[in-house]
Amino acid sequence: MRTLGIDYGEKRVGVAISDPLGSIALGLCTLHIKGLKDAIAKVCEVCREKGVETIVVGLPLNMNGSAGPMAEKVEAFAARLGERTGLPIVMSDERLSSAMAERTLLEADMSRGKRKGVIDKMAAQVILQGHLDREGFEADLDIAYE
Repeated sequence: MRTLGIDYGEKRVGVAISDPLGSIALGLCTLHIKGLKDAIAKVCEVCREKGVETIVVGLPLNMNGSAGPMAEKVEAFAARLGERTGLPIVMSDERLSSAMAERTLLEADMSRGKRKGVIDKMAAQVILQGHLDREGFEADLDIAYE
């Protein structure tokens, strides 16, 4: 079962994909987009190529948990993507995902120019891995209580 992770932005969309077992998130690519329709078309193409069954979209909430203007744009993107693909869409809190990705790249001593090219797909990887970890934890709890 392949799951796609999305870090949606108005100019770039970071994309990550799970391994076939659904346990490890791998950074896939950064899509350079020209608007909502272009973003949806490009993500749909990735879904078809990779045999995706579920899509996890990072929801950029404010630090206090409230939804701002960008969260509304991401929700609109996710709704249209779900309509277009027919796939289940899971919204996942993405607070600090970009900061975590940035920190990882800094620790790897990557230059600013190179970081800019991979930060979005790394943020998507962080979002997706968080989702996969929660799913695995919940599955482990279900087994423990049976």
